[in-house]
Amino acid sequence: MTTVKNYLSLVKFSHTIFALPFALIGFFLGVLQTNFLQKNIDNSSIPGTHFTNQLITLSTYQLINKFILVLICMVSARSAAMAFNRYLDRSFDARNPRTAIREIPRGIISPQSALRFVILNCIVFITATFFISKICFFLSPIALFVVLFYSYTKRFTPLCHLVLGLGLSLAPIGAYLAVTGRFDILPILFSFAVIFWVSGFDIIYALQDVEFDQSQNLYSIPAVAGKSKALHVSELLHLLSATCVIAAGFYGHFHFVYWIGIAVFCGMLLYQHSIVKPDDLRRVNLAFMTANGIASVVFGVLVITDLFLN
Repeated sequence: MTTVKNYLSLVKFSHTIFALPFALIGFFLGVLQTNFLQKNIDNSSIPGTHFTNQLITLSTYQLINKFILVLICMVSARSAAMAFNRYLDRSFDARNPRTAIREIPRGIISPQSALRFVILNCIVFITATFFISKICFFLSPIALFVVLFYSYTKRFTPLCHLVLGLGLSLAPIGAYLAVTGRFDILPILFSFAVIFWVSGFDIIYALQDVEFDQSQNLYSIPAVAGKSKALHVSELLHLLSATCVIAAGFYGHFHFVYWIGIAVFCGMLLYQHSIVKPDDLRRVNLAFMTANGIASVVFGVLVITDLFLN
């Protein structure tokens, strides 16, 4: 159990809470494209389906199977990405007082074991996509490249935050693709919302390491632009994220429960910017984990509830 706990800590498993609700949104949007739940309902009444005229038939067993496989993909891809980040950044983490307590610098998990863990999760991810569909299987190396490549980006570009956002944004469109086998506009809007949302709060998180990043020639928007300007960039990204979820609401013809979810989501965005200041970073973790966790979970629950209530 101690070993399992160490690996869960290595990949910050609790942070799965950020992207998982959006993956579930994508999955259930896909489910509502099937005549399993909507066989007697006019297609035009389903949120977001006014852009397609074809329904897909899936059995209960197939949907449950796909749901399990989507969860496996979500957890394994994220675990591979986080463990690879810890493996690749181990020397930097050891020199940074904030991160020196992590598992690899402390010797709790060896670099070789972390790398084996990465490879194992990559194999699990690709195997799961094989059992979902051909298109998911063929696209799986691209998805892995995106989530693993992020770990290199801080070495040469301050846009690393956007690459992280791109990696997590694969959750809603990937889950939707797993069910329907195609790309559609509505899940893509949710993916863009994730890109801007994650990029924005990652900038806030990076405020803690400005001096260290500058000393090690590492790139981040706070390290390059300064704390004050970085917060303005974060605000802009979060404004774009809010715009995407609002656009999705109109495009998908959602109902009142969805708009309550938007109010909570946008409220949490405003809250985290109200408690983090360039000269006061004491509540960065509160903004990062608590505010964004609430934003993701509450929004996800209310969106899915809206889908099934209407």
